[in-house]
Amino acid sequence: MAELATTRLSSKGQVVIPEDVRQRLGLKPGVQFIVVGEGDVVILKTISPPSMKDFDGLVSNVRSQARRAGVKPADVAAAVKKVRAK
Repeated sequence: MAELATTRLSSKGQVVIPEDVRQRLGLKPGVQFIVVGEGDVVILKTISPPSMKDFDGLVSNVRSQARRAGVKPADVAAAVKKVRAK
């Protein structure tokens, strides 16, 4: 089990992640987190982009679903144009 560390909430709502935890997890300045809070529990989960292999799989899956749904490239272009006009 990982060693415990404590920190405090600043008056600005900031929390410092202790240095040993940052080092152990490889956290660098600028890393982004998803924050989930419920009851007295706060969870920070790092946001990491998918690998190119995973991204290619996602794109392939979306294209397959679009074909099955009958969505054509022109439909996508029209939808993008409509949203950008707003």
